[in-house]
Amino acid sequence: MGKQANARRVADNEALATATMLRGSPQKLNLVAQQIRGMKVEKALAALTFSHKKAAIDVKKVLESAIANAENNHNLDVDSLIVAEASVGKALTMKRFRARARGRTGKILKPFSRLRIVVREVEEN
Repeated sequence: MGKQANARRVADNEALATATMLRGSPQKLNLVAQQIRGMKVEKALAALTFSHKKAAIDVKKVLESAIANAENNHNLDVDSLIVAEASVGKALTMKRFRARARGRTGKILKPFSRLRIVVREVEEN
């Protein structure tokens, strides 16, 4: 009477990796994610390695995790993987304040983001 296994959320030739609490705004993270959409994974890793954006470090970690999932969990060929999907969403926002003059406050918002990367195995022509 064990628990039933969840159905796969992606196709048989795809693998998925997510990160849920990345510090930084979704808008800044999406700038990095859109650079790698549709690229082969080797070129995407090279682009993220030499990117000057802080968010590129987190995106690279999630992409490496997706590649490892494809290889170890789904037996996909690493050399024929592309980044099929790289989506960014909002997570929580920490609210802080800073004391200002005459008893007032200044609002400080510290946003967090979610990142979902799907890699797909394609047949080379």
